Amino acid sequence: MIVVQPSVKLPGPDDVTRTTLPNGMTLLVRENWANPSVVVSGVLRGGSANETREQAGLAQFTAALLTRGTTYRTFEDIAETVEAVGASMSVGSGVYLSTFGGKCLHEDLPTLLELLGEVLHSPSFPPEQVERVRGQILNGIRQRETSTSAVARLAFWSTLYPAHHAFAWPLSGTRETITALTRDDLARFYADYYSPQGSLLIVVGAVHTPDLVRLAESTLGAWRATPRFPPLAAPWEETDSLVKLREVRRQSMNLPGKTQSDLILGMPGLSRRHPDHLPLAMMNSVLGELGPGGRLGTRIREDEGLAYYARSSLDAGLSAGPWYAYAGVSPRHVDRAVDLILAEMRRIRETPVAEAELADVKAFWVGSLPLDVETNEGVASELMNMELYNLGLDYLYRYPRLVNAITVNDVQAVAQRWLTPEAYVLAVAGPEGQ
Repeated sequence: MIVVQPSVKLPGPDDVTRTTLPNGMTLLVRENWANPSVVVSGVLRGGSANETREQAGLAQFTAALLTRGTTYRTFEDIAETVEAVGASMSVGSGVYLSTFGGKCLHEDLPTLLELLGEVLHSPSFPPEQVERVRGQILNGIRQRETSTSAVARLAFWSTLYPAHHAFAWPLSGTRETITALTRDDLARFYADYYSPQGSLLIVVGAVHTPDLVRLAESTLGAWRATPRFPPLAAPWEETDSLVKLREVRRQSMNLPGKTQSDLILGMPGLSRRHPDHLPLAMMNSVLGELGPGGRLGTRIREDEGLAYYARSSLDAGLSAGPWYAYAGVSPRHVDRAVDLILAEMRRIRETPVAEAELADVKAFWVGSLPLDVETNEGVASELMNMELYNLGLDYLYRYPRLVNAITVNDVQAVAQRWLTPEAYVLAVAGPEGQ
């Protein structure tokens, strides 16, 4: 059993305060007076799952405009106020959640929370800023269209998921959808879905909890809004993937002038709350994460010298995301790299991993936990995960025991359940004729 005594105190039920503001926002506070800074991290229940394919990018476009002007301040005023105190502030959007937050010194927290409250409850969507942000998004899309890794990734997700699913289109949208969106579309999306009800605010750092609660109530707590439509919730009840694969689907994307091909090979996965998540994540670490890229990196990159990189990932979040392996290779080595990925998938399904190999993963997972919570940002991230996935505030204390309980048989069992070498999606982006 791997046992590591943490060098820092783990956040838990004894030093994290949870309260609910009158507007329905849940507040978690953890004091840390060893650091003069304060980290603020929040989420709203809304994102691209609320948009249509024809308006792809609407959620992210809307989020980007919130800090570009309010009823009370211009974009320049907001930027100058943030910069004057050396703080940071941002608003963003994902599939199911929109995010907001920032960082500042203890004495500047009233200013940061006032600004966050203002951009969340009083955005003005200035027309000139709409066009400026539109140009920035379009520039990012043009860059995305020339990246083999980005093109392969989009091809993979759009081939794996049905056309009506938000996973099937890019968060930032397409040239056509972003060009067509209007200021009214952005303001309407905000009015329809942005609300403090069911939202989450986490504050970690040099704060006195009672004072912080009062400050949050007077700033973010002053935001009262009832959305026209409730934001779509992630399918919490989901115990299996939305997608069923029974065959191999291959998608090849040609990018003239490129010298490298990027490939992604994967299949449906699970959500963070699925009981198979922890052993499957450990299997993924063995297969494509630990060290130079786990077994995949060792076999494809180190031993065969075929890839610039070769790794794997498990995208388990609020709803079921895929497991996939990815690699950057010479175009002439694509098929060989695919064969090796499939061979390693079959090996981990058919042969239990060595006890020593599993022990290495456990030692890394348990040993890195204290490093994950050394900073206020790390603590805020862990608290966010514990709250979003209903893990409990004592999760970090239970974590080493949960990790150590996983056996080689558990790893093999989830590999057999979730890895399907006979049915997968393969997306490849590279030069013509690959």
